[in-house]
Parts: sequence; C-alpha cells; structure tokens
Amino acid sequence: MKDYEHVVIWLDYFNKTLPRDKGRKLEKEKCVFDPSLKELTEAAQAAGFEITETDEKVRFPRRPYVRSGYIILPKGTTKTNILNKISEKLVSKRAKQTK
Repeated sequence: MKDYEHVVIWLDYFNKTLPRDKGRKLEKEKCVFDPSLKELTEAAQAAGFEITETDEKVRFPRRPYVRSGYIILPKGTTKTNILNKISEKLVSKRAKQTK
C-alpha cells in the first residue's frame, strides 16, 4: 500500500555515472560518483532531515541487476527540494574529502 506521508530517496538519484533514463534525477553537477548509503544518510541528516528507515539490500527498479539502497524521509516539502538540499550537502562533503 502506498505511503503518502513519506518519500523514498534512492542512491541512484545522486549517481553521476548513470544517465537520466537509468534513474539519475539531478544534473551531473549536483551528483557524485557512486555514492554510498552512509554518505546519503549523513548528507540527509546534515540537511536537517530525520531518516525514518534505510535499506541497503534492495535493487533500484531501473537497474535490477545491481544492489542499491534507499532512505525514507517524512514528507515536509516537495521531493525536488529534498533532493536539492541533500545533493548540496553530498557534493560539498565529497569535495572536502578529495582535498
């Protein structure tokens, strides 16, 4: 049954190596190479979101041959705004790690 109170955020939304038709939701400048579930949860928490649930042993529907992961957040704003806030934290954290 569909849950209208929460939003699912998949790792593949932020994967720079994927084309849009395979699941990437944002521009390449707002994505990182092969994000991990740990990075995604830390970025979501840094952006001020409370994570309800996570799962790392699932497969994204557009890539059923690769294990992925997702987090579930309570819906407070639009999904696009949520993705942009998480992406900002994810990219800045990855930039700090490479320096």
